[in-house]
Amino acid sequence: MKLPFETKTHPFPFLLYLEWLLLFVAAITEFLPSHHKIPRFPLLTILIMVVFGLIGLRLPKGKITNKIIYTGIEIGLILLAASLDKLRLFPFLYLIVVIRSCLIFKLPGQLAISGFAFGLFLITWLNRLYSIKFQMMSEFDQDRLKYAMWSSTLLFALVLAFILMLINALLSERKSRENLTTAHEQLRQYALRIEDQATLQERNRIARDIHDSLGHSLTALNLQLETALKLWSVDPNKAYNFLSEAKRLGSTSLQEVRRSVSALRSDALQGKSLQEAIVSLAEDFHRSTGITPDYNVNLPYSISPDISIAIYRILQESLTNICKYASATQVKIQLLTSATQVILMVEDNGEGFDIDKNTTGFGLQSMRDRTTAIGGKFHIKSSPGEGCQIQASFIVPHLDI
Repeated sequence: MKLPFETKTHPFPFLLYLEWLLLFVAAITEFLPSHHKIPRFPLLTILIMVVFGLIGLRLPKGKITNKIIYTGIEIGLILLAASLDKLRLFPFLYLIVVIRSCLIFKLPGQLAISGFAFGLFLITWLNRLYSIKFQMMSEFDQDRLKYAMWSSTLLFALVLAFILMLINALLSERKSRENLTTAHEQLRQYALRIEDQATLQERNRIARDIHDSLGHSLTALNLQLETALKLWSVDPNKAYNFLSEAKRLGSTSLQEVRRSVSALRSDALQGKSLQEAIVSLAEDFHRSTGITPDYNVNLPYSISPDISIAIYRILQESLTNICKYASATQVKIQLLTSATQVILMVEDNGEGFDIDKNTTGFGLQSMRDRTTAIGGKFHIKSSPGEGCQIQASFIVPHLDI
Protein backbone atom coordinates (compact mmCIF):
# COMPACT_ATOMS: atom_id res chain seq x y z
CA MET A 1 0.00 0.00 0.00
CA LYS A 2 1.39 3.36 -1.02
CA LEU A 3 1.40 6.03 1.68
CA PRO A 4 0.06 9.49 0.83
CA PHE A 5 3.29 11.01 2.11
CA GLU A 6 6.77 10.12 0.88
CA THR A 7 10.11 11.49 2.02
CA LYS A 8 11.35 11.36 -1.58
CA THR A 9 9.13 14.31 -2.44
CA HIS A 10 11.04 16.54 -0.02
CA PRO A 11 13.77 18.68 -1.65
CA PHE A 12 16.31 17.71 1.03
CA PRO A 13 15.40 14.53 2.94
CA PHE A 14 18.11 15.13 5.55
CA LEU A 15 16.38 18.41 6.54
CA LEU A 16 13.18 16.45 6.98
CA TYR A 17 15.01 14.04 9.28
CA LEU A 18 16.36 17.04 11.21
CA GLU A 19 12.80 18.31 11.66
CA TRP A 20 11.73 14.95 13.05
CA LEU A 21 14.67 14.96 15.44
CA LEU A 22 13.74 18.42 16.75
CA LEU A 23 10.10 17.38 17.11
CA PHE A 24 11.14 14.25 18.94
CA VAL A 25 13.22 16.28 21.40
CA ALA A 26 10.32 18.68 21.89
CA ALA A 27 7.98 15.74 22.50
CA ILE A 28 10.32 14.21 25.06
CA THR A 29 10.39 17.47 27.03
CA GLU A 30 6.63 17.24 27.43
CA PHE A 31 7.14 14.41 29.90
CA LEU A 32 9.82 16.19 31.95
CA PRO A 33 8.75 17.48 35.38
CA SER A 34 7.84 21.16 35.64
CA HIS A 35 8.38 23.50 38.62
CA HIS A 36 5.43 25.68 37.62
CA LYS A 37 1.91 24.98 38.72
CA ILE A 38 0.42 25.53 35.29
CA PRO A 39 -2.17 23.22 33.72
CA ARG A 40 -0.51 21.12 30.99
CA PHE A 41 -1.89 18.92 28.21
CA PRO A 42 1.12 16.89 26.99
CA LEU A 43 -0.83 14.40 24.87
CA LEU A 44 -2.73 17.13 23.05
CA THR A 45 0.51 19.08 22.59
CA ILE A 46 2.24 16.01 21.12
CA LEU A 47 -0.73 15.46 18.79
CA ILE A 48 -0.33 19.03 17.54
CA MET A 49 3.38 18.42 16.96
CA VAL A 50 2.58 15.24 15.02
CA VAL A 51 0.24 17.21 12.75
CA PHE A 52 2.94 19.90 12.46
CA GLY A 53 5.44 17.27 11.37
CA LEU A 54 3.13 15.61 8.85
CA ILE A 55 2.34 18.80 6.96
CA GLY A 56 6.09 19.21 6.42
CA LEU A 57 6.08 16.16 4.15
CA ARG A 58 4.33 18.14 1.42
CA LEU A 59 5.61 21.66 0.86
CA PRO A 60 3.38 24.03 -1.12
CA LYS A 61 4.29 24.98 -4.67
CA GLY A 62 2.95 27.45 -7.16
CA LYS A 63 0.84 30.38 -5.95
CA ILE A 64 2.21 32.62 -3.20
CA THR A 65 -1.22 32.57 -1.55
CA ASN A 66 -0.94 28.83 -0.89
CA LYS A 67 2.49 29.33 0.63
CA ILE A 68 1.26 32.09 2.95
CA ILE A 69 -1.73 29.99 4.07
CA TYR A 70 0.59 27.02 4.69
CA THR A 71 2.94 29.15 6.81
CA GLY A 72 -0.04 30.61 8.68
CA ILE A 73 -1.24 27.10 9.57
CA GLU A 74 2.24 26.26 10.87
CA ILE A 75 2.37 29.32 13.09
CA GLY A 76 -1.21 28.71 14.24
CA LEU A 77 -0.30 25.19 15.37
CA ILE A 78 2.71 26.54 17.28
CA LEU A 79 0.60 29.19 19.00
CA LEU A 80 -2.05 26.60 19.88
CA ALA A 81 0.59 24.35 21.40
CA ALA A 82 2.07 27.36 23.21
CA SER A 83 -1.29 28.20 24.77
CA LEU A 84 -1.47 24.66 26.12
CA ASP A 85 2.06 24.43 27.47
CA LYS A 86 3.54 27.93 27.69
CA LEU A 87 6.15 27.21 24.97
CA ARG A 88 8.62 25.13 26.92
CA LEU A 89 10.91 24.10 24.04
CA PHE A 90 8.91 25.51 21.16
CA PRO A 91 11.90 27.52 19.80
CA PHE A 92 12.65 24.23 18.01
CA LEU A 93 9.38 24.63 16.15
CA TYR A 94 10.33 28.18 15.15
CA LEU A 95 13.52 26.78 13.59
CA ILE A 96 11.48 24.25 11.64
CA VAL A 97 9.24 27.03 10.30
CA VAL A 98 12.30 28.98 9.17
CA ILE A 99 13.77 25.87 7.49
CA ARG A 100 10.54 25.30 5.58
CA SER A 101 10.28 28.97 4.63
CA CYS A 102 13.70 28.76 2.98
CA LEU A 103 12.37 25.98 0.77
CA ILE A 104 9.15 27.70 -0.31
CA PHE A 105 9.88 31.46 -0.26
CA LYS A 106 12.46 33.65 -1.90
CA LEU A 107 14.89 35.68 0.22
CA PRO A 108 12.49 38.51 1.21
CA GLY A 109 9.93 35.99 2.43
CA GLN A 110 12.62 34.02 4.25
CA LEU A 111 13.76 37.16 6.09
CA ALA A 112 10.17 38.05 6.99
CA ILE A 113 9.47 34.59 8.45
CA SER A 114 12.82 34.60 10.29
CA GLY A 115 12.05 38.00 11.80
CA PHE A 116 8.59 36.79 12.83
CA ALA A 117 10.09 33.67 14.44
CA PHE A 118 12.62 35.79 16.31
CA GLY A 119 9.79 38.01 17.56
CA LEU A 120 7.88 34.97 18.81
CA PHE A 121 11.01 33.81 20.58
CA LEU A 122 11.28 37.13 22.42
CA ILE A 123 7.59 36.97 23.34
CA THR A 124 8.22 33.51 24.73
CA TRP A 125 10.93 34.88 27.02
CA LEU A 126 8.75 37.76 28.16
CA ASN A 127 5.92 35.39 28.99
CA ARG A 128 8.29 33.24 30.93
CA LEU A 129 9.60 36.24 32.87
CA TYR A 130 6.06 37.27 33.63
CA SER A 131 5.06 33.79 34.77
CA ILE A 132 7.97 33.42 37.20
CA LYS A 133 7.44 36.86 38.81
CA PHE A 134 10.74 38.40 37.78
CA GLN A 135 10.41 41.43 40.13
CA MET A 136 10.13 39.22 43.21
CA MET A 137 13.48 37.50 42.49
CA SER A 138 16.74 38.46 44.14
CA GLU A 139 19.14 40.72 42.30
CA PHE A 140 21.57 37.84 41.76
CA ASP A 141 18.86 35.62 40.28
CA GLN A 142 17.64 38.48 38.12
CA ASP A 143 21.16 38.97 36.71
CA ARG A 144 21.46 35.27 36.01
CA LEU A 145 18.11 35.20 34.28
CA LYS A 146 18.95 38.30 32.22
CA TYR A 147 22.25 36.74 31.19
CA ALA A 148 20.49 33.52 30.22
CA MET A 149 17.88 35.47 28.29
CA TRP A 150 20.36 37.56 26.29
CA SER A 151 22.65 34.61 25.70
CA SER A 152 19.84 32.41 24.42
CA THR A 153 18.47 35.29 22.33
CA LEU A 154 21.86 35.86 20.71
CA LEU A 155 22.31 32.14 20.18
CA PHE A 156 18.86 31.86 18.60
CA ALA A 157 19.63 34.78 16.27
CA LEU A 158 22.92 33.15 15.23
CA VAL A 159 21.16 29.83 14.62
CA LEU A 160 18.57 31.58 12.44
CA ALA A 161 21.31 33.30 10.44
CA PHE A 162 23.18 30.00 10.07
CA ILE A 163 20.03 28.22 8.86
CA LEU A 164 19.34 30.93 6.28
CA MET A 165 22.90 30.82 4.92
CA LEU A 166 23.13 27.02 4.99
CA ILE A 167 19.87 26.28 3.22
CA ASN A 168 20.37 29.04 0.64
CA ALA A 169 23.83 27.64 -0.02
CA LEU A 170 22.30 24.18 -0.46
CA LEU A 171 19.65 25.55 -2.79
CA SER A 172 22.24 27.46 -4.79
CA GLU A 173 24.45 24.40 -5.05
CA ARG A 174 21.51 22.26 -6.14
CA LYS A 175 20.49 24.81 -8.76
CA SER A 176 24.06 24.99 -10.06
CA ARG A 177 24.21 21.20 -10.22
CA GLU A 178 20.89 21.05 -12.06
CA ASN A 179 22.05 23.75 -14.49
CA LEU A 180 25.28 21.84 -15.01
CA THR A 181 23.36 18.62 -15.62
CA THR A 182 21.09 20.41 -18.08
CA ALA A 183 24.06 21.99 -19.85
CA HIS A 184 25.82 18.63 -19.98
CA GLU A 185 22.74 16.99 -21.48
CA GLN A 186 22.43 19.78 -24.03
CA LEU A 187 26.09 19.44 -24.97
CA ARG A 188 25.62 15.69 -25.29
CA GLN A 189 22.65 16.24 -27.58
CA TYR A 190 24.60 18.80 -29.62
CA ALA A 191 27.55 16.39 -29.87
CA LEU A 192 25.24 13.63 -31.09
CA ARG A 193 23.70 15.97 -33.65
CA ILE A 194 27.12 17.09 -34.86
CA GLU A 195 28.28 13.48 -35.05
CA ASP A 196 25.17 12.48 -36.97
CA GLN A 197 25.58 15.46 -39.29
CA ALA A 198 29.25 14.65 -39.88
CA THR A 199 28.37 11.00 -40.56
CA LEU A 200 25.62 12.06 -42.96
CA GLN A 201 27.96 14.44 -44.78
CA GLU A 202 30.62 11.75 -45.09
CA ARG A 203 28.08 9.24 -46.39
CA ASN A 204 26.77 11.79 -48.88
CA ARG A 205 30.31 12.47 -50.04
CA ILE A 206 31.02 8.76 -50.51
CA ALA A 207 27.70 8.28 -52.28
CA ARG A 208 28.48 11.23 -54.55
CA ASP A 209 31.94 9.84 -55.30
CA ILE A 210 30.53 6.41 -56.11
CA HIS A 211 27.90 7.94 -58.38
CA ASP A 212 30.29 10.32 -60.13
CA SER A 213 33.28 8.00 -60.53
CA LEU A 214 32.21 4.38 -60.28
CA GLY A 215 28.91 4.99 -62.09
CA HIS A 216 30.70 6.78 -64.92
CA SER A 217 33.41 4.10 -65.17
CA LEU A 218 30.90 1.24 -65.29
CA THR A 219 28.85 3.02 -67.94
CA ALA A 220 31.94 3.57 -70.08
CA LEU A 221 32.99 -0.05 -69.47
CA ASN A 222 29.62 -1.30 -70.68
CA LEU A 223 29.88 0.82 -73.83
CA GLN A 224 33.39 -0.49 -74.54
CA LEU A 225 32.22 -4.09 -74.19
CA GLU A 226 29.18 -3.54 -76.39
CA THR A 227 31.34 -1.95 -79.10
CA ALA A 228 33.89 -4.78 -78.86
CA LEU A 229 31.14 -7.38 -79.33
CA LYS A 230 29.85 -5.59 -82.41
CA LEU A 231 33.35 -5.30 -83.96
CA TRP A 232 34.60 -8.75 -83.00
CA SER A 233 33.43 -10.44 -86.18
CA VAL A 234 34.23 -7.46 -88.43
CA ASP A 235 37.54 -6.08 -87.09
CA PRO A 236 39.08 -8.22 -84.29
CA ASN A 237 42.11 -5.94 -83.90
CA LYS A 238 39.94 -2.89 -83.29
CA ALA A 239 37.71 -4.91 -80.99
CA TYR A 240 40.80 -5.92 -79.03
CA ASN A 241 41.61 -2.25 -78.45
CA PHE A 242 38.13 -1.71 -77.04
CA LEU A 243 38.55 -4.77 -74.80
CA SER A 244 41.86 -3.40 -73.54
CA GLU A 245 40.18 -0.11 -72.70
CA ALA A 246 37.38 -2.02 -71.00
CA LYS A 247 39.92 -3.85 -68.88
CA ARG A 248 41.50 -0.56 -67.86
CA LEU A 249 38.09 0.85 -66.92
CA GLY A 250 37.37 -2.31 -64.92
CA SER A 251 40.60 -1.85 -62.97
CA THR A 252 39.72 1.77 -62.32
CA SER A 253 36.26 0.80 -61.12
CA LEU A 254 37.73 -1.81 -58.80
CA GLN A 255 40.03 0.80 -57.29
CA GLU A 256 37.03 3.09 -56.75
CA VAL A 257 35.19 0.30 -54.95
CA ARG A 258 38.20 -0.40 -52.73
CA ARG A 259 38.59 3.28 -51.93
CA SER A 260 34.91 3.67 -51.04
CA VAL A 261 34.97 0.60 -48.80
CA SER A 262 38.12 1.89 -47.13
CA ALA A 263 36.43 5.21 -46.47
CA LEU A 264 33.63 3.41 -44.63
CA ARG A 265 36.00 1.62 -42.25
CA SER A 266 36.43 2.98 -38.74
CA ASP A 267 40.22 2.60 -38.99
CA ALA A 268 41.10 4.70 -42.02
CA LEU A 269 44.78 3.69 -41.90
CA GLN A 270 43.88 -0.01 -41.52
CA GLY A 271 46.47 -0.52 -38.80
CA LYS A 272 49.30 1.05 -40.81
CA SER A 273 51.50 3.95 -39.83
CA LEU A 274 50.95 7.22 -41.64
CA GLN A 275 54.13 6.73 -43.69
CA GLU A 276 53.04 3.25 -44.75
CA ALA A 277 49.55 4.48 -45.61
CA ILE A 278 51.00 7.25 -47.81
CA VAL A 279 53.21 4.75 -49.64
CA SER A 280 50.17 2.50 -50.16
CA LEU A 281 48.17 5.41 -51.62
CA ALA A 282 51.05 6.25 -53.96
CA GLU A 283 51.27 2.64 -55.17
CA ASP A 284 47.51 2.45 -55.74
CA PHE A 285 47.69 5.71 -57.68
CA HIS A 286 50.50 4.31 -59.84
CA ARG A 287 48.53 1.15 -60.59
CA SER A 288 45.47 3.20 -61.55
CA THR A 289 47.14 5.88 -63.67
CA GLY A 290 50.60 4.62 -64.53
CA ILE A 291 52.01 7.75 -62.90
CA THR A 292 54.62 7.27 -60.17
CA PRO A 293 54.20 10.05 -57.62
CA ASP A 294 57.32 11.73 -56.32
CA TYR A 295 56.80 11.64 -52.55
CA ASN A 296 58.91 12.89 -49.66
CA VAL A 297 57.73 11.93 -46.16
CA ASN A 298 59.62 13.46 -43.24
CA LEU A 299 57.93 12.51 -39.98
CA PRO A 300 60.49 12.03 -37.18
CA TYR A 301 57.87 11.86 -34.42
CA SER A 302 54.43 10.37 -33.95
CA ILE A 303 51.36 12.58 -34.25
CA SER A 304 47.82 12.23 -32.95
CA PRO A 305 45.40 9.85 -34.70
CA ASP A 306 43.09 12.75 -35.59
CA ILE A 307 45.81 14.53 -37.55
CA SER A 308 47.05 11.29 -39.12
CA ILE A 309 43.58 10.38 -40.38
CA ALA A 310 42.97 13.92 -41.65
CA ILE A 311 46.27 13.89 -43.61
CA TYR A 312 45.46 10.46 -45.03
CA ARG A 313 41.97 11.44 -46.14
CA ILE A 314 43.11 14.73 -47.66
CA LEU A 315 45.86 12.99 -49.61
CA GLN A 316 43.43 10.26 -50.68
CA GLU A 317 40.92 12.85 -51.90
CA SER A 318 43.64 14.83 -53.67
CA LEU A 319 44.96 11.80 -55.56
CA THR A 320 41.42 10.79 -56.49
CA ASN A 321 40.70 14.24 -57.90
CA ILE A 322 43.99 14.20 -59.85
CA CYS A 323 43.10 10.79 -61.26
CA LYS A 324 39.59 11.86 -62.23
CA TYR A 325 40.00 15.42 -63.43
CA ALA A 326 43.56 16.71 -63.68
CA SER A 327 45.02 14.75 -66.67
CA ALA A 328 48.38 15.20 -64.96
CA THR A 329 51.68 13.51 -65.84
CA GLN A 330 53.56 14.46 -62.67
CA VAL A 331 52.46 14.38 -59.04
CA LYS A 332 54.50 15.47 -56.04
CA ILE A 333 53.64 14.61 -52.43
CA GLN A 334 55.44 16.17 -49.47
CA LEU A 335 54.88 15.69 -45.74
CA LEU A 336 57.05 18.23 -43.97
CA THR A 337 57.50 18.80 -40.24
CA SER A 338 58.82 21.53 -38.00
CA ALA A 339 58.99 21.94 -34.24
CA THR A 340 55.26 22.61 -33.96
CA GLN A 341 53.75 21.91 -37.39
CA VAL A 342 53.01 19.12 -39.83
CA ILE A 343 52.42 20.25 -43.42
CA LEU A 344 50.99 18.17 -46.28
CA MET A 345 51.56 19.44 -49.83
CA VAL A 346 50.20 17.80 -52.99
CA GLU A 347 51.10 19.25 -56.41
CA ASP A 348 50.32 18.21 -59.98
CA ASN A 349 50.97 19.60 -63.45
CA GLY A 350 47.48 18.90 -64.71
CA GLU A 351 44.82 21.08 -66.25
CA GLY A 352 44.08 23.05 -63.11
CA PHE A 353 40.84 24.97 -62.57
CA ASP A 354 39.43 28.32 -61.56
CA ILE A 355 39.14 28.28 -57.77
CA ASP A 356 36.64 31.16 -57.88
CA LYS A 357 34.08 28.93 -59.56
CA ASN A 358 32.00 26.20 -57.93
CA THR A 359 34.41 23.40 -56.99
CA THR A 360 32.05 21.21 -54.97
CA GLY A 361 32.55 18.27 -57.33
CA PHE A 362 36.27 18.23 -56.57
CA GLY A 363 35.76 17.45 -52.91
CA LEU A 364 37.60 20.58 -51.83
CA GLN A 365 35.00 21.44 -49.21
CA SER A 366 35.45 18.03 -47.62
CA MET A 367 39.22 18.51 -47.40
CA ARG A 368 38.80 22.02 -46.01
CA ASP A 369 36.32 20.80 -43.40
CA ARG A 370 38.63 17.98 -42.29
CA THR A 371 41.47 20.43 -41.83
CA THR A 372 39.62 23.17 -39.98
CA ALA A 373 37.76 20.66 -37.76
CA ILE A 374 40.99 19.95 -35.86
CA GLY A 375 42.37 23.47 -35.91
CA GLY A 376 44.41 23.26 -39.11
CA LYS A 377 44.73 25.60 -42.10
CA PHE A 378 43.87 24.68 -45.69
CA HIS A 379 45.19 26.46 -48.79
CA ILE A 380 44.75 25.75 -52.49
CA LYS A 381 46.46 27.34 -55.45
CA SER A 382 45.34 26.63 -58.99
CA SER A 383 44.44 28.20 -62.30
CA PRO A 384 43.47 26.75 -65.69
CA GLY A 385 46.45 25.15 -67.39
CA GLU A 386 48.75 25.71 -64.39
CA GLY A 387 48.15 22.58 -62.36
CA CYS A 388 47.09 22.57 -58.73
CA GLN A 389 48.78 22.81 -55.33
CA ILE A 390 47.01 21.80 -52.11
CA GLN A 391 48.49 22.52 -48.68
CA ALA A 392 47.12 21.49 -45.27
CA SER A 393 49.01 22.46 -42.12
CA PHE A 394 48.35 21.28 -38.57
CA ILE A 395 49.64 22.45 -35.19
CA VAL A 396 51.32 19.73 -33.12
CA PRO A 397 51.60 21.14 -29.55
CA HIS A 398 52.95 17.98 -27.91
CA LEU A 399 55.67 16.02 -29.62
CA ASP A 400 56.66 12.43 -28.91
CA ILE A 401 60.20 12.43 -30.27
